[in-house]
Amino acid sequence: MSGTDQDTSGDLSLDRLVFFSDAVFAISITLLVLDIHVPDLPRVISVADSWRRFTDQGPSFFAFVLSFAVIGRFWMGHHERCRTLRHFDPRLMWPNMLYLMAVAYMPFATAFLGRNLGHFVPELVYNLSMLAVSLLAYWLARAVRRAGGPDAPPADGLDMILAALVCIGLTFVAPILSQWGMFTAFVWTRLEKRLYSRRGLGAVG
Repeated sequence: MSGTDQDTSGDLSLDRLVFFSDAVFAISITLLVLDIHVPDLPRVISVADSWRRFTDQGPSFFAFVLSFAVIGRFWMGHHERCRTLRHFDPRLMWPNMLYLMAVAYMPFATAFLGRNLGHFVPELVYNLSMLAVSLLAYWLARAVRRAGGPDAPPADGLDMILAALVCIGLTFVAPILSQWGMFTAFVWTRLEKRLYSRRGLGAVG
């Protein structure tokens, strides 16, 4: 096999990895809406009761928006990392597959949270799920850096790990407020980028 054929095969393998990953992200983010149940209104019902049945889905709407933003954030990070790759590396397969497995679990954790908002166990399960995705995303980022060689950007993702840890800590103090810990990701992201800039490196996400 010629060098050109090997390059083409490697590029095709990288494309398949990216397309498959995008499909998992797309399906996972679409499944989130399935737990928002459409209210079945009787033929005769007051406007106030109609609005009450609609707002009863509030916890599910909250869980949907939260997970949409979280999965979207992870997809953007995955997109940026894969964009830096020039060739396929088999060492990316398992980190990527396990990462996608954690992403695919998120719709269940979201439904469990939305139906039981404020309860300790559902809140903890959801926050542990975010931590698992964050850790696997960081592992994948390190694998991408190894595959990319010395010119590859540094492995980022510590911001989401720290934010998930804050959420887990808040679960033991005030479960209903635990997801607000994700807002600390903005702080961790700035600190992470500042750390990389001091080292003369550029973060990806």
